[in-house]
Amino acid sequence: MSLKKTTKRRLAGTLGILVIAWAGFLGYIDWAMHQPPEAFARIMSHMPMPAFLLFPFETMWTQARFGSLNPGAQAPDFTVETLETKAPLQLASLWTSKPVVLVFGSYT
Repeated sequence: MSLKKTTKRRLAGTLGILVIAWAGFLGYIDWAMHQPPEAFARIMSHMPMPAFLLFPFETMWTQARFGSLNPGAQAPDFTVETLETKAPLQLASLWTSKPVVLVFGSYT
């Protein structure tokens, strides 16, 4: 076998291994994004910064956290603590007295 064919074969093998490793890591990140926030944060705290350039994190995150609600649908009931008194407040308790609008976002 000529040197040129051997080089091409090694290059193709190396490229194949890199593609398989990349796909495997992409699958791992996708799995991590479907975990509870605490588990996902623990995994991402060990992620090296260059990895953020190699993977479509924003697209994957949007798909992983996409909910099943549609605009205009009734929100599921949940309980949160108020900021002032730290008392528990159930969303369903507000529906009977007044309209409720939930707005989620970042103001930073």
